[in-house]
Amino acid sequence: MRILGIDPGLQCAGFGVIDTDGPRMHYVASGTIRTSPRDGALLPERLKVLFDGITEVVSRYQPTVAVCEIVFVNVNPQATLLLGQARGSCLTALVASGLPVAEYTALQLKKAVAGHGRATKPQIQEMVRRLLQLPGLPGKDAADALGLCITHAQVSRTAAAIERVGRLQARTHAAYKGGRHY
Repeated sequence: MRILGIDPGLQCAGFGVIDTDGPRMHYVASGTIRTSPRDGALLPERLKVLFDGITEVVSRYQPTVAVCEIVFVNVNPQATLLLGQARGSCLTALVASGLPVAEYTALQLKKAVAGHGRATKPQIQEMVRRLLQLPGLPGKDAADALGLCITHAQVSRTAAAIERVGRLQARTHAAYKGGRHY
């Protein structure tokens, strides 16, 4: 399975791509897509840059599934709205490319990658470096995107194991007068 992770942002959106083979994860690529209001670009133009950038990444690396971070509500409502629009642009590019999209919160990412929900950005970067055996630290946004890929690889592996087991059957061999089922 090839997983594309997206850490949405209006100024800088991170992306990461990994391949999984059972429990093994292999780094493929990572980077950022940058937009800047200093270039004179208005919001719609910046959203198009994100859309086109994500579409290009999908075309280049041909992932089978995509993962995007769920945006939390920020103290500044205007910043939250802008981030939500950037996330919407990223999600639209993924869905328009025909990819199934999974979503995880920052807390889920931190728990999956670092083992606790209060992990800092440098801790996430270091754990991503170690888990993917990278020669150096990835950038903050790329590390978050790769962390989303790692999170999805772990979750999908667990879901597949549960699926293999199938539904539990009700047992009646220990039932007392037919009144107990488990």
